[in-house]
Amino acid sequence: MQTGPAIETEDKDLPLREDIRLLGRILGDTIREQSGDAVFDTVENIRQNSVRFRRDEDLTARRDLEATLNSLKPKDALQIIRAFGFFSHLANIAEDQHHIRRTRAHSLSSAMPRQGTIAHSLARICQAGIPPARLDGFFAGAMVVPVLTAHPTEVRRKSTIDREMEVAELIAERDRSSPTAAELAANEAALRRAVLTLWQTNPLRSTRLRVIDEVANGLSYYDHTFLAGLPRFYADLEEELTGAGVKLARGLPSFLRLGSWIGGDRDGNPFVTENVLRAALRAQSGRALTYYLDELHKLGGELSLDSRLVGVSDALAELAARSPDRSANRQHEPYRRAITGIYARLAATARLLDGFEVAQPAIGDASAYRDSAELLADLSTIDQSLAANGSKILANGHLKGVRRAVDVFGFHLAALDLRQNSDVHERTIGEMLGLMQPGLDYTALSEPERIRLLLMELATARPLSSPFLSYSAETESEVAILRATAEAHHRYGPSSVPHYVISKATGVSDVLETAVLLKEAGLLRPHDGWISPNMRACWKVAAACRRSCSAIRTATRMAVS
Repeated sequence: MQTGPAIETEDKDLPLREDIRLLGRILGDTIREQSGDAVFDTVENIRQNSVRFRRDEDLTARRDLEATLNSLKPKDALQIIRAFGFFSHLANIAEDQHHIRRTRAHSLSSAMPRQGTIAHSLARICQAGIPPARLDGFFAGAMVVPVLTAHPTEVRRKSTIDREMEVAELIAERDRSSPTAAELAANEAALRRAVLTLWQTNPLRSTRLRVIDEVANGLSYYDHTFLAGLPRFYADLEEELTGAGVKLARGLPSFLRLGSWIGGDRDGNPFVTENVLRAALRAQSGRALTYYLDELHKLGGELSLDSRLVGVSDALAELAARSPDRSANRQHEPYRRAITGIYARLAATARLLDGFEVAQPAIGDASAYRDSAELLADLSTIDQSLAANGSKILANGHLKGVRRAVDVFGFHLAALDLRQNSDVHERTIGEMLGLMQPGLDYTALSEPERIRLLLMELATARPLSSPFLSYSAETESEVAILRATAEAHHRYGPSSVPHYVISKATGVSDVLETAVLLKEAGLLRPHDGWISPNMRACWKVAAACRRSCSAIRTATRMAVS
């Protein structure tokens, strides 16, 4: 397969065109070798006629194109679709890499930061004379949480995504300064292997995608991007702030974190159950802990500092002394002993929280961490000792990335949001109230009557559900999910499941129904005659909802009249 139509572009886009030609040539060779000359010739005929019709409005090319497409047998059509589909994906990869290339080229050739970059924003902030104190306040209150959502219609398999990631890395590798002919040949051979694997891999799933499969697909992006990328983002931002002469009094907080709906969004998805929620939380936590363990293993290999050559803080010496590492080979390497101790505690944490054994066994037994803050405190002890003893440059290397990752991802990786339709809450609350008060028809109540009844439930510590009553499968599932959430708060911390999204909420009762269910699971509690601080936050939402609903009703009445 050749490249697409010849388009007049500036010379700066020449590397992009070369990359697309290379990938097109490799894909074309693969199609010819695997599917034969006839399929390849058909692909080329369709491509060339499409180019002529699109570029020159050639009506003869259009007729030839229609004739070719109409004559295709279903089996041949599938091959053609796959060929153009793969070419589109490969061209997109090349374009993504070219965007990275252009950004880097701009940084090398221009003293002015490129528009859209953080450096450009900081330059404008400095030009505007915004004081550091104001910027410090901004970062202290900022919170940016991109949320990964579930896509049951996603058909691309992880095997395909991994190979496309490999192609991207190989294209980026070709930008290495002055590669030799042998290096370019080896790179092209690797590209041919990746493209051949793509061509011979079925891109479609033969079975229905399960929710836990969606979780696994979502987690794969953390390996390729977020786990290592977010710490780099913070490190780069700190350097740019320093370069701009901005010193934050409180340091740079982790204002950018990750969220997810995959495994928690059950609105219209009956397959998101208590077990799925638990599995999603366990998978997320396991991915974070595995990353930390791998990074600690690398860090232990780096910090071979000898206490006979460098000083250590008392806190670091104490941390090393608590380590189960008693090897004579490391008796004068306190940083390594401290890290092996941290590793042992984290391995115990992985067993306790997620029930898995680490790939690299710990050197001895140790107690599990209570939370990620305890792990971060131990890592900070290492950081402070290095900084205090002339090794700050070491603290700003691998260790800094691990510390930031722990601060961003904790033991839960991403904030998993719960989401459900208000109609389900209404049915659940209606059933529970009806069994508690026989004869009560909650759905027949007016909005003020519902609010009054729900407020009464919120004001009492009495549970609404009973183990001696039988509930529908839907109600059982709703309560079980919230109880699993309460357990997650205890196991991974409140940040593991921090939000509850109510879809189709139109009234105050929709918010209060959710609050009653949260109280039932122990996530909200009556306190000092009323409700806990979390509930007060919920009340603010309810009040806002009351005002919004009143405005909607008023607007509706005006429209009708």
